[in-house]
Amino acid sequence: MPVTRVTEVWLSEERHDDRIAAIVEAAKPHDISIHKVDSDHLDEMAPDARHQGGVARCTPLRDLDEIDLDKILDDLKGNPFLLVLDGVQDPHNLGACMRSAEAAGAHAVIAPKDRASSLTSTALKVSSGAAERLPFIQVTNLARVLRDLQARGVWVVGTSGESEVSLYEADLKGPLAIVLGAEGRGIRRLTRECCDHVMYIPMQGGAESLNVSVAAGVCLFEAFRQRNL
Repeated sequence: MPVTRVTEVWLSEERHDDRIAAIVEAAKPHDISIHKVDSDHLDEMAPDARHQGGVARCTPLRDLDEIDLDKILDDLKGNPFLLVLDGVQDPHNLGACMRSAEAAGAHAVIAPKDRASSLTSTALKVSSGAAERLPFIQVTNLARVLRDLQARGVWVVGTSGESEVSLYEADLKGPLAIVLGAEGRGIRRLTRECCDHVMYIPMQGGAESLNVSVAAGVCLFEAFRQRNL
């Protein structure tokens, strides 16, 4: 039986649709308490959110760090496939990157602890459940972690519009960590120096860059395509 962080659920007594019934059924095997309340009570419980007729109490996600990353990599059977976000501060972008990373088959998302978004409630919601399943590793020294990955044989590939090698020319099939930078300024100089290779995303039109979550999706799914040929 899958482990759940949900401990209690409050549902609107005014809703009797299939979605509410599915929540009640899913809660039964886990002995999760269900409370039927009026909508005003839900509004008080979640004053800053659109609860859509339901509120759940959950245990917090455990913070994961370099030690957890080492264990994940040690336990992998195949080639590592990682997404590294260098200072992404918008939780909407983080959540979207988590969603794309899980869909593309990545094993973890890595980000620095400082000057970067954590898994806020917004990031969790935007991830559409991906953040519950895909490890999010926050590290104190990103450059050191990238060097450690290289010591494991992981090919660290950064992204920059100044590169002369396109995404579609890069070899993304082996042990891989794709590095994307923060909104607007890209990857930092020290991070770029830790990359084995830098690539760019070919674009037409007048746009100079893509939103980081869009760029992550493009890069991740090109890697997915190459790795599954």
